[in-house]
Amino acid sequence: MTEDINKKLMQEAEKAKGNAYVPYSNFAVGAALITESGDIYTGCNVESASYGATNCAERTAIFKAVSDGHRKIKKIAIVSDLDETYPCGICRQVIAEFSDDVEIIIGNAGSYKVLTLDDLFPHSFTKKDLESIEGK
Repeated sequence: MTEDINKKLMQEAEKAKGNAYVPYSNFAVGAALITESGDIYTGCNVESASYGATNCAERTAIFKAVSDGHRKIKKIAIVSDLDETYPCGICRQVIAEFSDDVEIIIGNAGSYKVLTLDDLFPHSFTKKDLESIEGK
């Protein structure tokens, strides 16, 4: 079952990549996630001439899920035309905000690997850190 879900997410991420708006970098990325309740959301990167206004595929998918009321993601798949594309630092921070034990699936439809957030973002700053400060 896990293998089927991972493959499904990779396929959905690949489809989402086709919607990427990347006139400046020409680096299309797609992402697909599954929420705690089993709903799947996809996203692509959307660039802007003002580069700081660009949004990554991972955050697009997460923000779509959050805007529909979801607060926990279980898995997120990320694809591009490269063999492996990892989430940027900002995306890692947003992933940390909406997951506890997320699996991050990196690769392409033919081959992928599954990592944890701790693999990619050890010692991250999360809401738990804020809770410990508030208690002092």
